[in-house]
Amino acid sequence: MFNLQNYSTQNIKNDILSGALVSVALVPEAIAFSFIAGVSPVVGLYGAFIIGLITALLGGKPGMISGATGSVAVVFIGLGLSVKTMYPDLDAEALSMMVLHYILLASIIAGLFQIAIGAMKMGKFIRLVPQPALFGFVNGLAIVIALAQLPFLAPVDVAQYSGNWSDIIKASFSENYIMYIIVFVTMATMQFLPKISKAVPAGLVAIIVVTMVVYFGDIATKTVGDLADLSNVSMPSFTPPLSELFTWSSMAVILPVAFIVALVGLIESLLTLSVLDEMGGKRGSGNKECIALGVGNTTSGLFGGMAGCAMIGQSVINFTSGGLGRLSSFTAAVLLIILVVSFSDVIAAIPVAVLVGIMFMVSIGTFEFSSLSRIKYMPRSDAFVLITVTIITIFEDLAVAVIAGIIISALVFAWEHAKIHARTSKDKDGRKVYELDGPLFFASVTSFNEQFDVENDPAEVIIDFKDARVMDSSGSEAIDVLTDKYKQAGKKLTLRHLSEDCKKTLHSAGPFCTYEEDDPTYKVATNV
Repeated sequence: MFNLQNYSTQNIKNDILSGALVSVALVPEAIAFSFIAGVSPVVGLYGAFIIGLITALLGGKPGMISGATGSVAVVFIGLGLSVKTMYPDLDAEALSMMVLHYILLASIIAGLFQIAIGAMKMGKFIRLVPQPALFGFVNGLAIVIALAQLPFLAPVDVAQYSGNWSDIIKASFSENYIMYIIVFVTMATMQFLPKISKAVPAGLVAIIVVTMVVYFGDIATKTVGDLADLSNVSMPSFTPPLSELFTWSSMAVILPVAFIVALVGLIESLLTLSVLDEMGGKRGSGNKECIALGVGNTTSGLFGGMAGCAMIGQSVINFTSGGLGRLSSFTAAVLLIILVVSFSDVIAAIPVAVLVGIMFMVSIGTFEFSSLSRIKYMPRSDAFVLITVTIITIFEDLAVAVIAGIIISALVFAWEHAKIHARTSKDKDGRKVYELDGPLFFASVTSFNEQFDVENDPAEVIIDFKDARVMDSSGSEAIDVLTDKYKQAGKKLTLRHLSEDCKKTLHSAGPFCTYEEDDPTYKVATNV
């Protein structure tokens, strides 16, 4: 929760103005993502309000904006198709209502999954995402944000021109021409106004000025009101799931979707949190964000809203506009529902192009241009991860992209560290000493075995692990196997500088471990 006593007058002003800007930018996004999921725009708007409000109060990063998102909405497409297959006899209206309730129940369960993950302190695993994968995520998402704006710039509806192609071409050219000018003016305002004054967020100035010019100048251009009818939107009310959804066949469809929604939402939220951490220098709480998002999604599903997660575009808008506290995200959520419910006519009059221009600037600000210059200096493996994650984020799915980046980075790490070396010498008693250097784990076992010449070694051999580490049970097993080989050859083997934890995992080699004053204390990963 936030405490207004900790705010200065300047911070309160910045948070409120920034939140007002974000609230307007949330409207077309929520509507668009509702269309993607195949539900009414109201479902996305309710989700944006409820999730945004709860994460503003309970989330792990002050100022981070959450709501209905495209990455989550895309997952619901498959759920809608499955429902249509399960209920082929329903009419369009009844089928639409059934799809909605499946999505609402999936949102509730996804939220419960997220609460459980946060309660188990698993949010820290976001640290496993390597920097190149983070760059790839940011760059891919920046491109996705830009591409998502293109449908808003589509030509006017041709149906109203009754097949008169000359009128269609003329109207379409005129419409796009005006929209392009508005986009350019908006982007220029956001680029240059902050250099003159930062008293009011440049995006908010662009929305107010352009909307007034378009409205009072009677300029024909696509507005938010053209995307959806917002005239009958009311406050969200309790919407319990249908009882017939609690069957084995229904849950078999809902549970996998809910789990994927939970993972996609957490990955995008935690990566957004990491991005904002780097921009602001203050570290947020991943586990706290997991729980807050879970509570938000569960509540959203119970009150007629779809699941969502953090929105990097709006979060960057808020951050760069001066909204650094919880008051900014709280203001964005509350103003969103107030604007939609009480001032729908005002929202409907906002030109779509001005919002597109804002999101284009967000895309530019989100893209990590410095990563392009770093690629030629990166190891090839890191560059490959960056490019791969970027491409998968654009063409496939955020969760798949991040998981692929982690797997590739892990495999590269294992390959690069799959070598262990040995320096050999003889001590004053004529015993051969192997001084190992490097990690001993599943990937380096083969290299470990290649270091020894059991057949030609002298009667007494010492293996010194002072500069090596036994990292898993595969390493312990390799030591046991090697010990058996020396035993069968009738030779005495001594193992030095193994940790107590490692000695406990050894079976055949255990009796051959000597005690040293400076034995290490590392732990060994074993299969339980």
